Amino acid sequence: MGYDISDYQAIMEDFGTMEDFDRMLETAHGLGIKIVMDLVANHTSDEHRWFEESRSSRDNPYRDFYYWRDGKVGPNGEKLPPNNWGSVFSGPAWEYDEATDQWYLHLFSRKQPDLNWENPKVRDEIYRMMRWWCDKGIDGWRMDVITMISKIQSLPDGEVMPDGYGSFVPYVVNGPRVHEFLKEMNREVLSRYDLLTVGEAGGVTIDEAKKYAAADGSELSMVFQFEHMDAGLTEPGPLVGKWGVGKASMPRLREILNKWQLELEGSAWNSLYWNNHDQPRVVSRFGDDRPEWRVTSAKMLATCLHMMKGTPYIYQGEELGMTNKHFTSLEECRDVEEINIWHQAVDELHQVTTEQMLACFDHVARDNVRTPMPWDASANAGFTTGTPWIDLNPNYPEINVAACLDDPDSVFYYYQQLVKLRHELPIIVYGSFEPLLEDDPAIYAYRRELDGQVLTVACNWTDREVACDLFGASGERLIGNYAVHEAGTLKPYEAYVTLA
Repeated sequence: MGYDISDYQAIMEDFGTMEDFDRMLETAHGLGIKIVMDLVANHTSDEHRWFEESRSSRDNPYRDFYYWRDGKVGPNGEKLPPNNWGSVFSGPAWEYDEATDQWYLHLFSRKQPDLNWENPKVRDEIYRMMRWWCDKGIDGWRMDVITMISKIQSLPDGEVMPDGYGSFVPYVVNGPRVHEFLKEMNREVLSRYDLLTVGEAGGVTIDEAKKYAAADGSELSMVFQFEHMDAGLTEPGPLVGKWGVGKASMPRLREILNKWQLELEGSAWNSLYWNNHDQPRVVSRFGDDRPEWRVTSAKMLATCLHMMKGTPYIYQGEELGMTNKHFTSLEECRDVEEINIWHQAVDELHQVTTEQMLACFDHVARDNVRTPMPWDASANAGFTTGTPWIDLNPNYPEINVAACLDDPDSVFYYYQQLVKLRHELPIIVYGSFEPLLEDDPAIYAYRRELDGQVLTVACNWTDREVACDLFGASGERLIGNYAVHEAGTLKPYEAYVTLA
């Protein structure tokens, strides 16, 4: 999916040329738009020149750019990996290479060998490459799995998980030298340019986030935390690994998000997101994608997030209220994570049936957010005149950009209002955060305060009307997803915000 980099300073030909990129960057800057690049520095492609050199012989100068280890010998003389770690995408985290009779580490796909950040030459090459892009004029970096670049060098066996493989998490995530490496990166690259930086930080704790996104600017601007995305599924719960058909409960989500709002206050900056390329569509995941509630619940979820303290991220199609796609076969899938879990859980271990796995895909699969952007109701949604790389969501004739622009009450225009308010009102950006109604099973509510102003937010996460007495006579309506708010109540999926 583009995360196995074969050349850090070239454009994949599917997307055009470097000249196309330069023209895009110049045009974007002319329109006041900034361009943030995706930095994949934990691993490269097995087709990268460094790895091709590395695997050619044990004494190649690039050998130590990656993790090569001798394997173990099984009871019957069979070759076994150096440890029991499983990869993120199922199966072992090691691949045997016959040419040099050693194994290389890949925490993700076998096409993605992990770089050895202990080697200063690796770090120098990465920093040199980053400066090259910064000198072109890019405006920031989103850093892929950046919390995994430092490994405990003994690479010990991990606790055996239900799939039979050991967990690498304690020895890789937030590793022993990660902050040292990022401070070095900051000195060598980041501090020399005007950049926004955000680290993808699965498994990050509050205390670690305060280091990664410290207010002194010594590492990154902010991190993506995953705790609210990993909040757990309601009954029947996961069937295998992360795969299930339930939803996370709002009270659990509220508990997690409120914790991050409160505990980063004054120490670090929050990232606010419902969606990205790794998470299913939010209106299907946390809202209600039935036709009668899709638009209303999408606006409610947007309000709930965008009134919080931090930097909001809007993922393509979220502003249209796009939904998950219904999967009918494995052939429709393109994501390596889905394909691998199918082969492991359905074909090999028979943990779930075909029907169960497809139902899980409908709820959790990453391909839900990777379907082509629907621009209009024409063939292929106006995305391409060719054959799209993955099937469109079948509801694109109803949910598309053109339809949203024609509808003054669309999800798109509501997101526009939210963005405009953040630019106009410092209280939304900088105000203190106070949770409200923390025991209410249906309402997510909080208060923001700054310089004598008070912002009150209440969101009904259910499809029924609920009582709510938060709003007195003093506050003026700032935004809401119903034309009229009735005092003392919240309609199904209603969001209401006042400013006093």
